[in-house]
Amino acid sequence: MNSPILSFSSKLLGILGFIFGAHILALYVRKLPLFEEYLLISYALNFTLTVVIYAMVTKASKKESAQGGFVFLFGSAFKFILFFIILKPLFKVDGEISGVELASFFVPYLICLIYEVYILSKALNNK
Repeated sequence: MNSPILSFSSKLLGILGFIFGAHILALYVRKLPLFEEYLLISYALNFTLTVVIYAMVTKASKKESAQGGFVFLFGSAFKFILFFIILKPLFKVDGEISGVELASFFVPYLICLIYEVYILSKALNNK
């Protein structure tokens, strides 16, 4: 059985895996610490939340298409709230948030957001 959520999850995992490898390579080339900036937590958190939001949007849009948009907006806001609750305190342990730390959140966040918007817009436009 090829469910849309399973297909979405596996493709997103593949994309994030590739981007994660490129991210690690970029850190390595610049001789920066590879795993000190909570990189794994950020990628895992963004992946998990994106899959959950995608599932909720597809379920909500089956009932009423406008409802799916609201679920998407609230889900995106929820991601940022979790960033401020979970990751920002970890990043600010040394008193500041570096560019490497910001990238460790925003790279997976933007990749997940772009992929999610692309897939959802295709799915919702086909209705």
